[in-house]
Amino acid sequence: MKTIKTLLSASIISLSLASVSAAAHTMESTVNTQLAQAVASDHRSANNKARDEYRHPHQTLEFFGFKSTMTVVEITPGGGWYTEILAPALKGKGKLIGAHYPDTGEDNYYSNSRKKLEKKLASHDMYSEVELSNFVPKQASILAPAGTADMVLTFRNLHNWGEEGVSQVFVDAFKALKTDGILGVVEHRLPKGAKASSMNSGYVSMDKTIAQAEAAGFTFIASSEINANANDKASYEKGVWTLPPSLALKDKEREKYLAVGESDRMTLKFAKVAK
Repeated sequence: MKTIKTLLSASIISLSLASVSAAAHTMESTVNTQLAQAVASDHRSANNKARDEYRHPHQTLEFFGFKSTMTVVEITPGGGWYTEILAPALKGKGKLIGAHYPDTGEDNYYSNSRKKLEKKLASHDMYSEVELSNFVPKQASILAPAGTADMVLTFRNLHNWGEEGVSQVFVDAFKALKTDGILGVVEHRLPKGAKASSMNSGYVSMDKTIAQAEAAGFTFIASSEINANANDKASYEKGVWTLPPSLALKDKEREKYLAVGESDRMTLKFAKVAK
């Protein structure tokens, strides 16, 4: 009798564990499905979807460990290319905070960029849950309340902030994240050993970026070649903006630069690990 009871107990435990595992798998599948649906959604313009070939949003976010239940901070969303994906991918389950330049009331790039973003967010119900915080380059900024974010993301922004600005934003991101939270960085990659001013060329040293993040307290987890482009030689008359989508030289050798495609990019994953 004891043996039968033991076998029954073991079977019940086994079934319970299987049920928990199945439930977890179902939840993860639902989360991944919501991201896939956001990437494929009809609300994204044909021009934006055309960039997926070079920006690989689904694969990039999965590499960072994105889940639809997270609180995610996107630093300087700009025109909202990634916001169009993140907002619906998080809606109803998680939270998206856009840490963007504040509107100071002045007629300048920063204030106008904030106004354009706010107008975009007001244009569709899928953005109804997006929150905004203020990010000021080279100044300490509260991207999100301390220790509340699961993930902080920045896409092709580091070159705008200079060394001092990048160091500060990594400190801000570290403060905003929970323990074990993730910092995800995508940036135009300066070829190893090359020398260039990131503010002028748009290309940034991968080794320098990792060192800056580690100096802010982060642990480097992994890099990915998801957004790599071996055709990019990173040496152009107008820097990275020579390539699409900017095509700064306009019609000059246009087909040549279209054939190169968008820039070679580093994709870096860091974590706020408990010491």
